[in-house]
Amino acid sequence: MMAYALNVPGNLINTAPFPQARTKSISLRSFKPHAVLSSKTMHHVEELSVKSKNLEVPIMVNSCTGKMGKAVIEAAVSAGLNILPVSFGSEEDTGRSVEVSGREIQIHSPYEREHVLVSMFEENPDMIVVDYTVPDAVNDNAELYCKVGVPFVMGTTGGDRERLYKTVDDSKVYAVISPQMGKQVVAFLATMEIMAEQFPGSFTGYSLEVTESHQSSKVDTSGTAYAVVSSFRKLGVDFDNAEIQKIRDPKTQVEMVGVPEAYLPAHAFHMYHLASPDKTVTFEFQHNVCGRSIYAEGTVDAVIFLAEKVKSKAEKRIYNMIDVLREGNMR
Repeated sequence: MMAYALNVPGNLINTAPFPQARTKSISLRSFKPHAVLSSKTMHHVEELSVKSKNLEVPIMVNSCTGKMGKAVIEAAVSAGLNILPVSFGSEEDTGRSVEVSGREIQIHSPYEREHVLVSMFEENPDMIVVDYTVPDAVNDNAELYCKVGVPFVMGTTGGDRERLYKTVDDSKVYAVISPQMGKQVVAFLATMEIMAEQFPGSFTGYSLEVTESHQSSKVDTSGTAYAVVSSFRKLGVDFDNAEIQKIRDPKTQVEMVGVPEAYLPAHAFHMYHLASPDKTVTFEFQHNVCGRSIYAEGTVDAVIFLAEKVKSKAEKRIYNMIDVLREGNMR
């Protein structure tokens, strides 16, 4: 249990001199100084209490040996979450016991998934699963989580997304599903979408250049770039997704894009350049991410958010990272 120290501002403490008695003497021993807490302060204390309870939620991180799985566990341990000692992995990793952030975790094969998940859910009825596996496993894993009834955060991209949402909707299981877990990046995407909805066509006639750079192991084009381009189209820009410049060559990434060498294996750089028809006006939007911590921290916020929704028996069951942002209770 996490403890919090309450600092009460001096102007909230009653330090006025005691009134003098008119008819009889009053012993000062009968008076005790007391702190008067404002409703705002009490609300803050209640929020801290809720968050402290949320931090006790057990989480099972699948593919804990993967780079994102490890990053999420590190962030979760730092936040005080309870890491369950089991994880799903590949057949090659079956039976292995790995240590991540000081936690021993047993890897189980795909064939053991249902038995292990049912057992863990019975022992930890308030648990939440975090999935950072592979695209090919998205739908099978989600169907298992829904069959068992365990809430989950799906950070894995790919799979049949329409089937994924239908599976969760039919099962009424609580879930946060988002291919982009970086809170600040999601906020930027939401801002672009709001601008597109409120000011459609405001960039009509403008040309657009889009460049995205990711680690060489990422084969597909950035989904984030696709989302931003979609907003620009609504703003009136004529642009095809095939025009996105995808950079995967490490030398080019360092020399032309400016990616630090240390982050060549894990980065996400995006640049959007707009120019007016006569080239006299230009706009540039850029967001660069080095490492995976931004996604891991966002995942932890999603877990805490989902735990509260489960606890409160919220009517809505399927959420995304914009829902998490709108809640406003991130760390």
